[in-house]
Amino acid sequence: MFQPILPLSGYAGWTFLERTLENQQSAFDKQASVSRATDYFRDSIGDIKTASDLVNDRQLLSVALGAFGLDDDLGNKFFIEKILSDGTTADDALANRLADKSYAKLSEAFGFGDPIGPFTGLDSFANDIVSRFQTKQFERAVGDQNPDLRLALGLEQGLKDITSQSTSETAQWFTMMGTPPLRKVFETALGLPSSLARIDLDQQLSTFQDKSQAVFGTRNISDFLSGEKTQDLRRLFLIRSEAAAIQSNGAANIALTLLQSAPRLF
Repeated sequence: MFQPILPLSGYAGWTFLERTLENQQSAFDKQASVSRATDYFRDSIGDIKTASDLVNDRQLLSVALGAFGLDDDLGNKFFIEKILSDGTTADDALANRLADKSYAKLSEAFGFGDPIGPFTGLDSFANDIVSRFQTKQFERAVGDQNPDLRLALGLEQGLKDITSQSTSETAQWFTMMGTPPLRKVFETALGLPSSLARIDLDQQLSTFQDKSQAVFGTRNISDFLSGEKTQDLRRLFLIRSEAAAIQSNGAANIALTLLQSAPRLF
C-alpha cells in the first residue's frame, strides 16, 4: 500500500509535498485498492437512478462518500439516503439544515432530489466523482501522518466549493464557519481560539472579517481564491500551527521533567 512521503512538517513539509504532489498522487491512484474502487464506480454508477440504489451498493457508496470526505458515514445508510433524496433545492432539506456543508455538496452533486436529476448518467459524472475521490483519499492518507498538511492540501478545493455554492460574501463566510477543515485553517491563520464557536454567529462573522482585514487586507472569502492569497493563508496556517505544536511540546517536556525530578525535591 502506497504511503505519502512526508519527510518534513509545517511549511517546509508543504513545499516538499507541493513539489512532489503530481507523482505522489499518481502512485497513490494506481494502487490496487484505489483502482478497483474507481473502476467499479465508472462501470456501475450510470445504472444508479435513486438514492436507495446508491446506498444499497456499498462499493459505490464508499466512493461517493469518500469523494466528499464523508467516509465515516458509510454505515449510516438511512441518514445518507435522506440527505440524497431531499436534495438541496428546498430550504428545509436535511443537507441545508446541517452545519457541515459537505453533505449539501454530496447531495447537490448526485442530484437525486433535483427536479432535473439524477446526474449519474451524465458523461462526465463518473470521472468527476472519481477525481474527487482520488484527491480526497490521498488527503486522508496524508492526514494519517500529518493532519495539518491534510488541511493545507484540501484548502484550495474547499475554497472553490464554498464560493461556488454561496452567492453572497456573508453566506460564504457562514459556509466556511460551518465547514470544519476550512474553519480550522482560518482560525489558526488568524490567531483565533476554537472557543470562538461558542459565541453568537453574527459576532463570529464580524470577528473573522475584522481579523481577515487586519491580517490579509480583505474581508472577502472570494479573494482567497487568488493564487497569492491562497498561499498566504496556507503559509500562515502552517507556520502558526507548527509554532503552537512546538510550544505545546515544550510545555509538556518541562512538565515531564518536573514530574521526574519531583521525588528528589522532598
